[in-house]
Parts: sequence; C-alpha cells; structure tokens
Amino acid sequence: MSDNRNKILNLIGLATKARKTVSGEFSTEKAVKSGKAYLVVVADDASDNTRKKFTNMCTYYQVPICFFGKKDELGHRMGKEIRASLAVLDEGFAREMVKQMNINGGSKYESQ
Repeated sequence: MSDNRNKILNLIGLATKARKTVSGEFSTEKAVKSGKAYLVVVADDASDNTRKKFTNMCTYYQVPICFFGKKDELGHRMGKEIRASLAVLDEGFAREMVKQMNINGGSKYESQ
C-alpha cells in the first residue's frame, strides 16, 4: 500500500474517532444537503448508480468529491462493515485528505 494511501485511510480513521465523519448513503446525503459535508469519499468499487448519484449531488451542492479505496477498506477504517460512501464533517480533515490525494480541478481546498 502506498504511503499516501495509508495516510488517507489513517485520516479517515482519525476523523471517525473524532466523530467528524458520517457514512452510508442516507447519512452522507443528509450531510451534503444540510451543508455539513466538506468532502465526500465514494469507494472505487461502489456501484455506478451510487457514483453517479453522489457526483451529481456534490456538483449541485458544490462539495468536493473523490473516489478512493474499496468498500471494505473504508468500512474497516471506520470500525464498521463495508461502506460505499462517507462524508467528512471537518474542514481540516477534508483539506488534508484532498492534499494527500492531490486532487485538482475545482476543489475549493486548492491554494488560491
């Protein structure tokens, strides 16, 4: 596993311990629509339907989205079963994850 990949998974674990994440389709959607989500993470192996749904939602609500990890990996780091989606509710954690993923193009966390 690459160093960055491990760092991102560790950040997801830390954010979860700090109660700064929600996971599962319903909770993630609620966080985005209520303006509490700073970043949405969707598993690489999530269904096309799930990927499309969150891509459209995050575009509309202007929340950064990334596709990362496997469902069982994300779930494991959150101390749960498999998770296809999660929302990060803390700007600091979100910013650091985006930095580790080197996401460019439209992210509100890029340096201006």
